[in-house]
Amino acid sequence: MIAQIRGQLIQKSPGLVIVEANGVGFQVYVSLNTFYDLPEVEQPVRVYTYTHVREDVLQLYGFSTLLEKEIFQILIGVSGIGPKLALNILSGISAPLLIRSLGSGDLNRLLSIPGVGRKMAERMILDLQEKVQKLESRVSLPPKSHLPRDEMTEDIVSALVNLGYKKAQAESAAENILQQRPGIKLEEALKESLRVLSKS
Repeated sequence: MIAQIRGQLIQKSPGLVIVEANGVGFQVYVSLNTFYDLPEVEQPVRVYTYTHVREDVLQLYGFSTLLEKEIFQILIGVSGIGPKLALNILSGISAPLLIRSLGSGDLNRLLSIPGVGRKMAERMILDLQEKVQKLESRVSLPPKSHLPRDEMTEDIVSALVNLGYKKAQAESAAENILQQRPGIKLEEALKESLRVLSKS
């Protein structure tokens, strides 16, 4: 099993990167949170990886932090959550906030994650609440008021709602993008929010 890759980042796009190590290019699937954490192309990089093997398919899923990797492995232990859905969940919410939401049983917060319905959210809380509560003591969680409800957030949410998305989903997408990329321009933030929501 490949636990991590250290090398040069030679290709980078939302959801997928290629890291070259010892002359070999590794294709690695990543969450949006990890994507924004990674350096620019042609820079040295280290990615923690999970190796997924199914029949004749071998896929690598990469993470910028060990915490995100651990949460990913916990998520795929839930019935109905495979690697792709787990990565989608981690694109819609940061690992620390997911820990808080699961630990406190915050159903509404989980429902705001693109791709997560009520039954799935309830199953996640039932199966994972105790596990993540043990994890909470090991991580530094951001305060609940981690993002201000500023004008840009409201503009993005308003635009997404006008496009037909639910307000809770729009708020979650907008808040995560603004948290990941402080100083991002409104137009680009809206495009990134749409990219996240389109995968749900």
